[in-house]
Amino acid sequence: MGILGGKGFDFRKASELASVGLLLPSSIAVGLFFGYLLDKWLGTDPWMLLIFLVFGVISGLMSLFRALKKHMNDRE
Repeated sequence: MGILGGKGFDFRKASELASVGLLLPSSIAVGLFFGYLLDKWLGTDPWMLLIFLVFGVISGLMSLFRALKKHMNDRE
């Protein structure tokens, strides 16, 4: 079954799929933000920014794969 599900449009599934596209960029943005703040506070420019960028990418990819796996399991 798709988003339509046979009985009409399933807004819950559609909203979950729409939010998947925001997982990776938002995780990266949070990592960059905290890395920037820590660099300014500790004076370690640009190391914390780079470290938290990597953490944001890893976190975003893990969340993305988890959401896609959940969607694929719900589809079956």
